[in-house]
Amino acid sequence: MRCAILGFVLGVAFLQTRPTLPDPWHLLACALAALVLLLALRGPARAALAGSLLGFCWAATLAHAALSQELAKRDEGRDIAVVGTVAKLPHDFGEGVRFQFAVERVLDGAARVPDTLALSWYGRGEAVQVRPGERWRLTVRLQRPHGNANPHGFDYEAWLLGQGVRATGYVRASPDNRRLDAFVLTPGHLVERCRDLLRARILDALAGKPYAGVIVALVIGDQRGIEQADWDVFNRTGVSHLVAISGLHITMIAGLAALAASSLWRRSFFTEAQLPLLLPAQKVAALAGAGAALVYVLLAGFGVPAQRTLYMLAVVAAALWCGRLASVSHVLCLALALVLLLDPWAVLWPGFWLSFGAVGVILYAGVGRIGQDAPGWRGALRLAARTQYAVTLGLVPLTLLLFSQVSLVGPLANAVAIPVVSFVVTPLALLGSLLPAPFSSPVLALAHLAVDWLAAALGWLATLPLAVWRAPQPPAWLFALALFGTAWMLAPRGWPQRWIGAVSWLPLFMLLPTHPPAGTFTVTAFDVGQGMALLVETERHRLLYDTGPQYAATQNGATRVLLPYLRARAIGRLDGMIVTHSDTDHAGGALTLLEAIDVAWMSSSLAPGHPAVRKAALHRRCEAGQRWEWDGVAFEMLQPGAASYADPGLKSNGRSCTLRISARGRAILLAADIEAAQETALLQSAPHSLRADVLLAPHHGSGTSSTPAFLAAVNPSIGVFQVGHRNRYRHPKKEVFERYGRLGIRRLRTDVSGAIRFDFGETIAVSEYRREQRRYWHDH
Repeated sequence: MRCAILGFVLGVAFLQTRPTLPDPWHLLACALAALVLLLALRGPARAALAGSLLGFCWAATLAHAALSQELAKRDEGRDIAVVGTVAKLPHDFGEGVRFQFAVERVLDGAARVPDTLALSWYGRGEAVQVRPGERWRLTVRLQRPHGNANPHGFDYEAWLLGQGVRATGYVRASPDNRRLDAFVLTPGHLVERCRDLLRARILDALAGKPYAGVIVALVIGDQRGIEQADWDVFNRTGVSHLVAISGLHITMIAGLAALAASSLWRRSFFTEAQLPLLLPAQKVAALAGAGAALVYVLLAGFGVPAQRTLYMLAVVAAALWCGRLASVSHVLCLALALVLLLDPWAVLWPGFWLSFGAVGVILYAGVGRIGQDAPGWRGALRLAARTQYAVTLGLVPLTLLLFSQVSLVGPLANAVAIPVVSFVVTPLALLGSLLPAPFSSPVLALAHLAVDWLAAALGWLATLPLAVWRAPQPPAWLFALALFGTAWMLAPRGWPQRWIGAVSWLPLFMLLPTHPPAGTFTVTAFDVGQGMALLVETERHRLLYDTGPQYAATQNGATRVLLPYLRARAIGRLDGMIVTHSDTDHAGGALTLLEAIDVAWMSSSLAPGHPAVRKAALHRRCEAGQRWEWDGVAFEMLQPGAASYADPGLKSNGRSCTLRISARGRAILLAADIEAAQETALLQSAPHSLRADVLLAPHHGSGTSSTPAFLAAVNPSIGVFQVGHRNRYRHPKKEVFERYGRLGIRRLRTDVSGAIRFDFGETIAVSEYRREQRRYWHDH
């Protein structure tokens, strides 16, 4: 059975790497092949192969069903009236509220709308009062699922698919928007309303407290209220797993419920009923523990770590009821199978691999050591220390693969944080959220105080120079080698020379970021939506040109796209950063980047009082005529002229820093948001410096730029449009886009191609992220 389940996991994971789904006939052939294998072969190989085919078929079948609900393209961008219920816990993000909406009726009969929508309702009116289980009539404007596509970035489209959401959009202002029912009773709505009530109680009791979001996360699993700065500290100290509702928390609650039920049942609830004669207390305890775990997991939002623990407890309870002992490895494999049967997309997320990986490491490291510790608190302490040691070592290769970093202070931080969070903060948070007022407030305040003290200690650890070791994401063969060495290190007692396993880690930790050869350079145009951000790399230097847009109060191009990319490649320093002008779609991530990584200098046309200018270690104004050379690659600033800074009436676009980069006869022109007037000025001041093979389309392809004379002077073979999907400016303008086409210029758009990389050498190699990393759920 275990081999079959592991094969099932491999089959599910393989399906999630496919650019297209197999047709039903191929799925039928796979299922028949699995049946033949079961009949023709014997042993573990038969089970693993059959499991792989069944896993592939199962995941593909669910994927076909999920994708069958598509918003018709003709219905994108038009107003549609729908009636439905608020299906999930809403999230107030400052400018409005986001929530999942379960559609019951479409009032526009011609529209084909999926059953579940992800909606945003902007404004501070009645939308803030949206609560789970309410029935609303809403006028919405929708689009098919689409997210930014970048290397090492978050796949928003995959996440939506796993959530069952097949359209996103926002609520339109309309007098017809109204609440029809205050609550529609269903099991799902009841759970979500309870979560909403618990969150409201906690936030009311801890109003204005900095770590109220952490308490909410520990009680109901909603992590959206935790500030990004706090996440940075938790990640650097390796304790972010504790901020979620972990298996340890669920097991603790289940254990307390089982102990209480067993004690009361043995004592027949202090009556003469002699209940143990009717049903053994062990079975009652197992049932109570599994029930408490189920309730807690439902309130926790049913995340993968919580599911894993629930299924393991359920399997153990079922085995006890049936009178059959179940080995721990069988329990773990059954939990693994149940998770993927319900959610085959779980394999796409780090939490799945870390959750099951941690339990697997504990089981492997415990072989031959069970029962060796002396009874009492000393034995328990040794067991806890050995378990922490095993998990810390065992997850190092996986952590580097998933996050490109390992917390060196993690063991110390976890030694303090695990008991504090598990045995102090979580019990107090749960008790405080359930107690009636006014008793709840002081208990929640005490839980918050413990988090506050813990956060102070973690914050100090996070500031240590060697708190985190970063390395580029390792290739598959190197990860496999490190995994083998880790297994050698954690082998049972008596295994020869276990320390030799550590040698396999050396290549993993000594990986260095890649660089282009001398005299060449690469340019990566990121998919940041409606904004601009490009990374230029030479042999020993890196330059960031613009920093992407501001999406929300705490979300920008740096937090969502640039920093994940830089960290995955272990790039902790930029030799230069150019912020072309003050528009938020270009400067939105500047301050965040300056706070997160070392930037040697910043050049911009920003005003002296701009926060990014004040934060920069060294700032200089960009002006035409500036030149420098890095590793055989020439950089020349063509705009703005020095006189433009004295013109108060000039729009910020008119001062866009325009940069030409060239090497070996190849060049790219980065024109930011210059418009026709600046293009004309360039034709007059630097006509011989405009020629380039690649042109970053000025102002995202707006109708005010890319004049015929300018395009003729540049004469590019490739034009790049950094634009957002279905952006409100309708960039690139149709007439401008067609102008590029008529001139024989190859046109690339980040909303279609995702991130685009150019390798400039003797020739120009182009790679498009969506084309090379296409998955079946990506919008066609």
